[in-house]
Amino acid sequence: MNPVQKTQNPFIIRGYAGPEFFCDRQKETSALLSALEAGRDVVLVSPRRIGKTGLIHHLFHNLRIQSPDIHTFYMDIYPTQNLSDFVEFLGETILGQLDAPMEKAMERVMRYVHSLVPKFSVDPLTSSPIVSLDTAERDNKATLKEIFEYLKSSEKQCYIAIDEFQQINEYPEKGVEALLRSYIQFLPNVHFIFAGSKQHMLQDMFLLPKRPFYQSAQMMDLHPLDREEYYQFCSRMCLRRSLFLDRELFYGLYDRFSGYTWYIQQVMNRLYGFEVSPVQELVDFAVREIVSEQSDAYARLYNLLSAGCRKLMKAVAKEGCVKGILSGSFIARYGLKAASSVQTSLRKLMDNELISKTEDGYTISDRFMADWLRTL
Repeated sequence: MNPVQKTQNPFIIRGYAGPEFFCDRQKETSALLSALEAGRDVVLVSPRRIGKTGLIHHLFHNLRIQSPDIHTFYMDIYPTQNLSDFVEFLGETILGQLDAPMEKAMERVMRYVHSLVPKFSVDPLTSSPIVSLDTAERDNKATLKEIFEYLKSSEKQCYIAIDEFQQINEYPEKGVEALLRSYIQFLPNVHFIFAGSKQHMLQDMFLLPKRPFYQSAQMMDLHPLDREEYYQFCSRMCLRRSLFLDRELFYGLYDRFSGYTWYIQQVMNRLYGFEVSPVQELVDFAVREIVSEQSDAYARLYNLLSAGCRKLMKAVAKEGCVKGILSGSFIARYGLKAASSVQTSLRKLMDNELISKTEDGYTISDRFMADWLRTL
């Protein structure tokens, strides 16, 4: 059963429920399709919670409709800490998925993966094979090579999206970029989307001549949805319950969260559940409700920070967006310490992804946490 049909709420806040519940992105989807079908890998860069993951799943949905015999794989490697984690994740995502029935899948995996003994099981819902890899005493480089050889040998068209790809820079092992590049460049039947939220890190990886992935993929930035297009989409969804969505009301919500899809979807999901046409008081109530539910987690995180970091976060939250974060006027307005101290706190907060740098300036990464901070 379609999850939206079950919940009756069309404002999806997790996963992908099909094109009917996906807003616009026609231009971006076409650009991605054109690049991948022409054999060009793509680097997709966007801030978190702007709709990057949804776009990838929407793209894969369209690819499978056009060519049902292709295979698509999505991996978010943000939780991985080292090459071993990456190899295990890659293997368990891909191995056994290119063949049917189960016996053929097992035979092909065993033919190409010699550095360890994979364990096979069957997904009770889809009957697809599930391969798990034993992480103990494994030659990760050898296993990685075997997984890519398995992909190449199938000759089937495969599309792999690796989200938060810049995470490989955090691995303790040396030369992971070069290692991956050495295998990926010889996979004519496999096309990659390297996605991520840290713009400068990804640009360095693909635009600096000294880096292994230099000019190996087409760069593509993802921006917020067009405000009017998003309004039209949300208005149509509200009409499913005979609710009227005022344009100016929605524009205010859109601007409040700078067009970041995830936050707007969260609020619209609540508003739809109230079963009355939204007014400003209901929008404010929905936001307060969401922030309140997270307040304990925000407080725990906030209290772990140094005094300087806490003060800087509150100042940035009050401003909303800060262009000259080291300027004398900003520092004086909020009673911060010297610019050098602010810079130290800023670096720590950015390393922990609590503050983000955008084209307009510095903001609190979690927009709901910014609302919470403004109440302190």
